[in-house]
Amino acid sequence: MPTAPIRIGYCLSLTGLLAGNSRSARLAHDIWREDTNRRGGLLGRPVELVCHDDHGDASLVPGLYKRLMDDDKVDLVIGGYGTNTVLPAMPLIMERQRFFVGLMGLGVNNALAYPNYFAMIPTGPDPNAALTEGFFALAAQQKPRPATVALLSADAEFSRNPILGAKANAAAYGFRIVHEATYPLTTENFAPVIDAVAESGCDLLFLCSYLEDSIGLVRAIHAHRFRPQMVGAGMIGPQNTAVKTALGPLPNGFVNYEYWVPVPAMMFPGVQAFLDIYQARAGDAGVDLLGHYMAPLAYAQMQVVAQAIEATGGFDDASLSAYARGAIFDTAMGAVSFGVNGEWALPRVLQVQFQGISGHEAGQFRNGSRQIVVSPPDFASGELIFPYAQARSAG
Repeated sequence: MPTAPIRIGYCLSLTGLLAGNSRSARLAHDIWREDTNRRGGLLGRPVELVCHDDHGDASLVPGLYKRLMDDDKVDLVIGGYGTNTVLPAMPLIMERQRFFVGLMGLGVNNALAYPNYFAMIPTGPDPNAALTEGFFALAAQQKPRPATVALLSADAEFSRNPILGAKANAAAYGFRIVHEATYPLTTENFAPVIDAVAESGCDLLFLCSYLEDSIGLVRAIHAHRFRPQMVGAGMIGPQNTAVKTALGPLPNGFVNYEYWVPVPAMMFPGVQAFLDIYQARAGDAGVDLLGHYMAPLAYAQMQVVAQAIEATGGFDDASLSAYARGAIFDTAMGAVSFGVNGEWALPRVLQVQFQGISGHEAGQFRNGSRQIVVSPPDFASGELIFPYAQARSAG
């Protein structure tokens, strides 16, 4: 008699503004499922993933999770990608007291403090500040030392926590905020937005953007006469291979956050073998060709879930949660343990500087030579060679 599969349910924004990153996560999850089933499944049972498309519409998320639990009868639920998908699921998850591992939601549990939530994002116990602290720390080391900063962000749920963190870090490092603005995600012409930034005369420009608006912003900044000393930090976009190839050399000199790049200090056991499989399939799947940003964390998310299931011998949400709060997980992202509010016990956010990009070919980004890790020191692969203003004046 065939063994009934273990069914794990979730939703992703497979269409809409976040489709590029979400579809990359979906491929990583599928590779994990295939790897797991090839090894005999979990608890001797094959694994099946039930994934619904939320179309990037947060209002659909609660209904999709209700459907997964009540109609699809999944054994376990996990979080989809990003704050805009994970946060709307939380009221129902909390009501049902479910074990819930979310993917790259920033500060989702800060206010909720739900004990059964766990975050697959390396921002650590103070996620708002961790995403941006490296940018401001680097800026404080520049000579002449910058004094002022402008904050520019998309008008979306995901940007609120990074902006709170940027404000806290600006204050901590002694930078004065001289301009703060948001723009609609539907913005196509960013010239007036950058005009307003230029009028502030800021030394630093902190950006918090999605994929398509990252492209528009970088092009508008490149075309503008204004040159702040440093630009970047909070863009969700330049990590994506399609964004990199669309922009070509325009981001040279920008400094931005990353969670994983192919540098020696981040070659954790299993990550390259996984990425070799992912990259071989990415073209046909129509997803990010390299997968450096999303794929290792998505694969690690499923490794955390699997190890908790195997350790507890089942799907009891309370048991899984209790185990996850005290365990050290062996993943493609290295050793992961969880602390306050289900965040990683130790932060591991990188700041990279784009250097030496030429043309629009994807292969130049494969080995990390165009994204130099400049912070933190334990993972550094090079130095911040010049502020953005000098990089741009040099061509």
